[in-house]
Amino acid sequence: MAAPRALADSGLSAPPRVGRDGALRLGFERRRDATVLAGCRWTLPLQVLAPLGLPDPASVVSVLNPTGGVLGGDRLRVDIEVGQGAHACLTTPSATKVYRTAGEPAVQAVRLVVGPGATLEWVPDHTIPFAGSDFRQTIEADVADGGCLVLVDAFSAGRIAAGERWRFRRLESALTVRGPRGELVHDRFVLFGAADGLGATEGADYFATLVVVAGRGLDALADEAPGLAAATAGARAAGGRLETGALVVRCLAPSAPALLDALGGLWDAARRLVLGLAPLALRKP
Repeated sequence: MAAPRALADSGLSAPPRVGRDGALRLGFERRRDATVLAGCRWTLPLQVLAPLGLPDPASVVSVLNPTGGVLGGDRLRVDIEVGQGAHACLTTPSATKVYRTAGEPAVQAVRLVVGPGATLEWVPDHTIPFAGSDFRQTIEADVADGGCLVLVDAFSAGRIAAGERWRFRRLESALTVRGPRGELVHDRFVLFGAADGLGATEGADYFATLVVVAGRGLDALADEAPGLAAATAGARAAGGRLETGALVVRCLAPSAPALLDALGGLWDAARRLVLGLAPLALRKP
């Protein structure tokens, strides 16, 4: 296809990174008794759906990639800011697929800012790294005094139904949570796929980390975590409260439905014990 006339006349070519450098910036504010999405800017391949009208204090927004997945060489940036007293919940319509690459890795950087007295629930579905994929992610969260954070970082070992366990080239996630007085949590893993499996997940094909920062309910949630996961066949979880005041829960599951059920139970408990709210039923296909 020929370049547009304006570009051709100027001697410029079409930007080579269009559709590869995705950016998403959302700002939530408290207005009277409700949280509203006060600012929204995005460039493909990142996009958001309109906030869901659910009977809940949270403004619920779904982040999606309309191209169907993440490609090698993609550079994605997500910035979420939840203002004082506001409450936002960010999720995805389904799992995120990361496709094979013979060249550059796919890189995603997530930045979360939780204002004083604000609440953010970051609960995307899990990431699926295809055979030969290379995905490198960072999540950085800053939580102000009185702020609450519920965060999920979940993965599969690959396309399990296709027999692609641990066949990705590289899978990396670095999670950092800070409070007003410094770092609360820093958790990082770097995995290189192997055909015979890694063994680090005790035979489970799905694994997740749940981080909760709040002023109440953390000990109770840590105590309930193993039983909540055990209610799902084959799933396991264990949690512990750190001296910094944050709670970290690890979850292992044998299948995607088991992972979703286990994480759903943990999230419901976090809402009940930490946020004092009922479970949030998201409308997903």
